[in-house]
Amino acid sequence: MKLWHCAGARSLRPLWALEEMGLEYELEIVPFPPRVLQKDYLEVNSLGTVPYFVDGDTQMTESSAICQYLVDRYQQYDLGLSPQHPEYGAYLNWLHHADATLTFPQTISMRYYYLEPTPEKQAVADDYARWFVARLRRLDEHLLEHEYLVDKRFTIADIAIGYALYLSRALQLDEHIKPQTRAYLERVTARPAFARADAMGEPLQLPERG
Repeated sequence: MKLWHCAGARSLRPLWALEEMGLEYELEIVPFPPRVLQKDYLEVNSLGTVPYFVDGDTQMTESSAICQYLVDRYQQYDLGLSPQHPEYGAYLNWLHHADATLTFPQTISMRYYYLEPTPEKQAVADDYARWFVARLRRLDEHLLEHEYLVDKRFTIADIAIGYALYLSRALQLDEHIKPQTRAYLERVTARPAFARADAMGEPLQLPERG
């Protein structure tokens, strides 16, 4: 298996999962954003995005999907749930909630706060930042009574959601995160596998916020 990764980017999700699972893999670290700073990366992944993951003939570009693939393909159900599990639906929902609901507004805010800052786009970035905070509501409610998202244990759903919270801190969008959600972030990022994954590559360096 091989994973292309930028430190701090969504590729941290599958890298974290690989470290948790103890699977053998090759890692290629590229600068952020690779489509701008390493043009030949477009020959690997025409989207120019990370992660990019290959496993034999399998090629994947979606971070949460790669985590799910690793659990299912390699029977790593200590980090996931099988379809027969009564919380399987909730597990899948949190896994995909991470990108569809949480990371999406973050990426718009990142683009217009840091990568393409202009006065006319400031309002767009502000709006998506508020959207992100508002979309934390369901997670905030859930974490009042749960240590982890499903089955009373750590799974790749926690990797997916935990990364979204980790990114919010890097983007300075975490000011309004509730105490129980902040505690959850600290809990999942205290895991040794996260520390190993997070240390690979230079830290994510964003320009001054526009």
